[in-house]
Amino acid sequence: MATTETRQYRGYEIVPMRQWEGWCAGAYPTRADLPFLARSTLRTLAERKEVAVAEAKQNIDRILASVDRH
Repeated sequence: MATTETRQYRGYEIVPMRQWEGWCAGAYPTRADLPFLARSTLRTLAERKEVAVAEAKQNIDRILASVDRH
């Protein structure tokens, strides 16, 4: 599993990783007040890195929206 550059999004660090024949992305909070994402990085397996990063951003948006509702 090779990692590439990281990306910042809404307080999270997104780490795209090459996995088998596709890409996955992990999302990790950079601040203590942000929730951890429970989804496995392999659930975001995609053919292209940009798609894996976009799916990670959607996961971040979903978790932050659910936190805002509570």
